Amino acid sequence: MTPFWVSGFVDLEPAAYDAGLAFWRDVTGWSVSGTRGEDDEFVSLVPPVGDPHLRLQRLGSGPSRIHVDLHVDDPRAAADRAVALGAREVVDLGHVVMASPGGFPFCTVAHRAAERAPATVWPEGHTSLVDQVCIDVPDELYDREQEFWQELTGSGLEPSPRHPEFRWLTPVDGHGARLLLQRLDDPRGEVRGHLDLSTTDRAAEAARHEALGATRVADFDIWTLLADPAGLAYCVTDRVPS
Repeated sequence: MTPFWVSGFVDLEPAAYDAGLAFWRDVTGWSVSGTRGEDDEFVSLVPPVGDPHLRLQRLGSGPSRIHVDLHVDDPRAAADRAVALGAREVVDLGHVVMASPGGFPFCTVAHRAAERAPATVWPEGHTSLVDQVCIDVPDELYDREQEFWQELTGSGLEPSPRHPEFRWLTPVDGHGARLLLQRLDDPRGEVRGHLDLSTTDRAAEAARHEALGATRVADFDIWTLLADPAGLAYCVTDRVPS
């Protein structure tokens, strides 16, 4: 059972939630949905056109992080298949909370979505789109994690022409957020994730984020590494929004 949609989820510790929600709302230019969940802990960022693929959660405890939702026709069956492939089930809440073999959190959910949102056009003239979740995998876990995500999503692999440590899971177009696997230099540790943006003007977009409260960490050849107000790392990249 392969997912028909992927959502990126920003999970924020309570003290960081209000600032984090305002930041990602302003980064995307999208509106905030009504709350949902038993404790009103979930919201979606809703584009003016298309279906949401970026959502936020106010955590009850624990540090801020990124996870993904895999939208499927039958969350229970998809969770059972993930366990057979090596995942660990955390809890079934109607949506099923899971962890990959390397510990990356994800959920199987049934929310319907089909139309991908376009990039936002900013007054400066450039466009940008939060359109990708990068799964960051320590070297010793990489082969197992890559195999797991390929099997779970029914995807092929598309290598980056300039950076061999990156591989996209394909197909991606029309399926919400893209998924990218990164092989880290670190040999050990848990698998984690970060968000990526595509943009037509990386310098202008990074400067816009800094004005909204982001911290610039480092500049690389085709991406800029920043941190949001909660301290979560993310990247603005030279990929052109599709």
